[in-house]
Amino acid sequence: MRLTKAIDRDRPKKLHVQVLEALRDEIENGKWQIGAQIPIEDELCREFNVSKAVIRQAILDLVRQGYLIRHQGKGTFVCKKSPPPGVTMSTSFEELMLEDAASFSCKILAQTAMTPLDHIEEKLGSESGHHVIYIKRLLSVGTDPALLAESYIPYRTCPELLREDLTDKNIVEVVEKKYKTPITKIRIFIDAEIANDSEAELLDLDKGSMVMALEQHFYSGTTRVMYMRIIKRTDKARFFREFDKN
Repeated sequence: MRLTKAIDRDRPKKLHVQVLEALRDEIENGKWQIGAQIPIEDELCREFNVSKAVIRQAILDLVRQGYLIRHQGKGTFVCKKSPPPGVTMSTSFEELMLEDAASFSCKILAQTAMTPLDHIEEKLGSESGHHVIYIKRLLSVGTDPALLAESYIPYRTCPELLREDLTDKNIVEVVEKKYKTPITKIRIFIDAEIANDSEAELLDLDKGSMVMALEQHFYSGTTRVMYMRIIKRTDKARFFREFDKN
């Protein structure tokens, strides 16, 4: 097997995104026809010289985008040359960082079960079940704090999440893959705010500094399954989303 497009490890773009683009090109260029089975993971690993985790993430994203379909015990097949009309969006915690950031690190500040405050329970609705898992993380670019993220998830959705090591994991992907809760809709609200004293201290900002605040509401069907609030330094990180409209 020889693919048209290779990956470049010197590029800042994530490896799984480069693999996704290469596989998508094979489909859109007609090299892989509708109904064709794509190469197995081991073969793709050898072709791209990457790990199975990278290949699996790329394939999962192509399934979400409507290019591929998986048949258990048979393999993965091309189902169309382009995604359905409309807008598709990839969601990744890393996408909230600068695209050209050389590296970032994550520190878990809190990971516990709690009774939510009224305003959090309101955002999760009746799905909260009166207890939520609260996760607070600080992301840094190099040694500089850049982003503070607080996630609230109904406890009954994934109680084992309390024991999960989330240092370098995407919480959304863990909820989707491990707890079989597909995210079908995300509502995002973006505001400029003044950091409170705690946020300013954690992000190494002067009191009264402006920050970008994002509220993300995650749905599985009509059920609200996660609420995430993100506070970002505007000089260290920016909001990035990529949309494909057909």
